[in-house]
Amino acid sequence: MPGPSHDPDRDARPTLEAVAARAGVSRATVSRVVNGGAGVRKPLVDQVRKAVEELGYVPNHAARTLVTRRNGAVAVIIDEPEFRIFSDPFFSQQIRGISRELILHDSQLVLLLVEGSGDFDRVARYLAGGHVDGVLAFSLHTDDELPAIIRRFRVPTVYGGRPGRPGAASELAVPYVDCDNRGGAAEAVRHLVALGRRRIAHIAGPRDQTSALDRIDGYRDVLPDGDPSLLVDGDFTVEGGARATAELLDRHPGLDAVFAANDLMASGALRVLRERGRRVPDDVALVGFDDMVSIAEATDPPLTTVRQDVEGMGRLMVRMLMSRLDGEAGGDEQASVITPTELVRRASA
Repeated sequence: MPGPSHDPDRDARPTLEAVAARAGVSRATVSRVVNGGAGVRKPLVDQVRKAVEELGYVPNHAARTLVTRRNGAVAVIIDEPEFRIFSDPFFSQQIRGISRELILHDSQLVLLLVEGSGDFDRVARYLAGGHVDGVLAFSLHTDDELPAIIRRFRVPTVYGGRPGRPGAASELAVPYVDCDNRGGAAEAVRHLVALGRRRIAHIAGPRDQTSALDRIDGYRDVLPDGDPSLLVDGDFTVEGGARATAELLDRHPGLDAVFAANDLMASGALRVLRERGRRVPDDVALVGFDDMVSIAEATDPPLTTVRQDVEGMGRLMVRMLMSRLDGEAGGDEQASVITPTELVRRASA
């Protein structure tokens, strides 16, 4: 019994010639359209794209790179240990925003994590190899080597968060996207003051990051004469918030409000307050920062916090980078963007 007939054309990968024949244009025209070249009239572009879709043609990446001088990839560099990246919802939201926007630009996300100082050499070698079109770098610390590496290899870059090293942003001539950390912190503390709280503590983030410093400044803007011992350093983790809260209660058993510099630390603070017999918000009002809904709506009571649009900021970073890569007017001298924050009132304060 004869086997099923086999049509070699059915299994063959569509070629440029096949697309050109279907569209009724030259092979060169098809090449310019699918590889991103310019100089093709819109009606012909539409014909070619229709033929590409009908045939299921997939452009050759190497050829496309030669035409566009693009790799179709962007490096996202995060200077944090792996456990923080995968345990803090802030990073997943920002990466999600970046990924969704990159898809719209037909570009791939390449995630590079910096666990320690030894990883900077690895990142430098990767950037030197020309594997990516640009860089999105965030969660920088004041002792970061990344700005110098980026400057050395002249990689188009947008920062997430204000770079911490003095002069880093101006020297690199790159924009950054950040939220109004100082204003948001001030609004949180003003809210606590309006509730009649008088012994308001602050659990700060790491002081080698500008977001933490800006939130400290916002706290001090409202309480310039506050007791300095009511300010305790944390590390943006649940355990860091718990340790800081225990220290605060040992120093000030009568404190009546806590502003934590992120929601993870606020959740750690809530745990210790409950363990020490403090009712929230009756005895101690509590406010966080970020509005990570997976945390803020899951705590008991739900957390009052300062919202920043983390996913939207990630998308904005990509749009700014693509503007630079596309050479749009002013793309190389874009102003940095500070996005607004909003106090979200729930039951904890």
